[in-house]
Amino acid sequence: MENEADRLFAGLAGEYLDDLTERHPDRATELGDHRYDARLPDPSAEALAAERASLDGWRARLDAVDTGALTREHRVDAAMLANDVARRIFEIDELREHTWNPLPANPGRAVYDLLARDFAPLPERLGSVAGRLAGIPAALAAARAQLGAMPRVHLETAIGQFSGTITLLTREIDAALRDAAESRTQIEKVRPTALEALSEHRAWLSARLDEGGAGGGFADPRIGEARFARKLSLTLHSEADAAAILARAEADLDRVSEEIAELAGELTGAAGRDGVRQVLGRLSADAPGDATILPLCRDALAAQTAFVRDHGIVSDFGDPVEMIEMPEIDRGVAVAYCDSPGPLETTPLPTFIAVSPAPGDWPAARVESFYREYNRHMVHNLMVHEGMPGHYVQLQHSRRFAGSATAIRGALRSGSFIEGWAVYAEELMAEHGYPGEGDPRAVRMQQLKMQLRTTINAILDARVHSRGMTETEAMALMTGRGYQEEGEAAGKWRRALLTSAQLSTYYVGYTEVAGLAADLRAAGPGVPEREIHDRMLAHGSPPVRLLRALTLRHLLYDTVLRNTR
Repeated sequence: MENEADRLFAGLAGEYLDDLTERHPDRATELGDHRYDARLPDPSAEALAAERASLDGWRARLDAVDTGALTREHRVDAAMLANDVARRIFEIDELREHTWNPLPANPGRAVYDLLARDFAPLPERLGSVAGRLAGIPAALAAARAQLGAMPRVHLETAIGQFSGTITLLTREIDAALRDAAESRTQIEKVRPTALEALSEHRAWLSARLDEGGAGGGFADPRIGEARFARKLSLTLHSEADAAAILARAEADLDRVSEEIAELAGELTGAAGRDGVRQVLGRLSADAPGDATILPLCRDALAAQTAFVRDHGIVSDFGDPVEMIEMPEIDRGVAVAYCDSPGPLETTPLPTFIAVSPAPGDWPAARVESFYREYNRHMVHNLMVHEGMPGHYVQLQHSRRFAGSATAIRGALRSGSFIEGWAVYAEELMAEHGYPGEGDPRAVRMQQLKMQLRTTINAILDARVHSRGMTETEAMALMTGRGYQEEGEAAGKWRRALLTSAQLSTYYVGYTEVAGLAADLRAAGPGVPEREIHDRMLAHGSPPVRLLRALTLRHLLYDTVLRNTR
C-alpha cells in the first residue's frame, strides 16, 4: 500500500522522466512519448553542460529520499533511477563519447521511428518528420564542433550509416508521401537542406578518415580497464565486477564446449571438436535464402507459439505481432530482431519481428556464409530468442506491469534482464525438446552454439576493452572455440570495437536469470513452471539483482500458505 513517501517519490520520478525525454526527443519517440516528435536532441556544448548541471540536482534530490519508507516496488524504482543518474554522469564526465564517437549524431533512427509505426495519422507524423529535418543542419554542425580525433572503425561505420540515412530521407519519405500527398509541400521546404547537410557531414567524416589514414592518427576505440569496469557495472546494475565476470565466462566456455562436444559425439561418434564441426557443418548446409527466410521465420514463430502453450512454459497474451522485412539500414548484423512498441506508448501497436535478407551489395560468397551461419536450425533458435518465448513474450508481460505509480520500469528497463531472459528462453525450449525442423537434437546443437557465442561475447567485451585483445586473437577464438563463420566473426569484432559493455549483457543476464529461475523452483517445489516464469516477468524489466527481492520473498510466502492449507 502506497504512503506519502511513495507519492513524493512518484512525483520525483515523473519529473525526472519528463526532463530526460525533453532533453532527448529521439529517445522520447522510441519510448512512446510523442510530445517532442518534431525535435532533435541538442548536441551542443551548452546543452551538454546544462544537462550535466541538472544531473547534480537529480542526484541531490534522490539522496534526500528516505528509501526505507518506500514500498518494495518503489525501492526498486529508486535504485533504477539512481543508477541511471550515475550512468549519465559517467557518460558525460568520463566516457565523453560526444568528443570521439560520430555515430550518435546520425538522425536516421529519429526519422525512421516516426515513419515505422502508425501511432498517429501519417500527415501528423510527417509534420514531425519535417520538424526533425529542419533541425538536422544545426544538430550536425553542433556535433562537428564537439568531435575531435575519432577511431577508424567508428568513422567507417558512421560514413556507411549516414549514407543509409540519406537513402531513408529519399526513398522512405517518398513512399510515405505517396500515401499523404498533402504533406509534400511541408516536407519539401526542409528536405533539400537536410539532405545537403547530411551529404556535407558525410564528406567531412570521409575527410577525417583520409586524414587519419595519411598519418594524422585515429583515436583508440578501446575505452580502457577502469572506464570499462565502471561502465559495465552501470550497464548491468550488477554486483559482479568486470574481472569476476570474465573469469566466470572463461570457465563457462569450457563447460559449454564439453556439452556441445558430448552431444555431437552422440550424433556422429566422433570425439571433440571434430565431431562438433561435422554436425554443425551438416546443419549449416541446410541454409535458407532471400526468398525463403521470411516464410521460415513466420512458420517457426507459429510452431513455437503452439509449443509454448502446449507445454505450459509461460503465459502468452497474444498481443499482435507482425513479421516484416528488415529495413535496409539495419541489415547485415543478424537475421532478425524484435522491435516492440515503446513502453510509454498509449496507442495499441503491434510488435515487429524484423527479418533480414542478405544486403543487396554483398558478394555471393559472403551471402553464402551469412546463410550458413543462420541456417534453418539456427533460425528456429533465433526466433525463440526474438519471439516465442523470448523478447516478444517478455515485453508483453512488461507492458502489463502496474505495480508501481512510476514509469521507471519501462523507461529505464534493464537490457541485461531483457537479453538474459531471451537467452534463457533458448535453453528452456531446447531442454523441453522443441523439434524445430523435426530433430530436437539439431535445435539443441544450435542453442549450444549460441550459448558459446553468448559466452564469447562477454570475453571479447572485457578482453578487447581492458586486456588489449588483438583482432587475430579474437577471430581465432570465435572461429575456433565458437565455430562461427568467418563473416559472422568479422562482424562481431567490429561490434566489439564499436560498443562497450553491451556484449556482456547477454551472458551476465542469462546467468542471473537462470540462477533466479533455479532458486524460485527450489523455493516453490511443486509450483507449475508457467507460474514460476510468469512471476519472473510480472515486475516490468528491472535488473535481476532487484527482481530477486520482488519474487523470492513472495514465492516463499505463498508456498508456506499453500502448504498450511
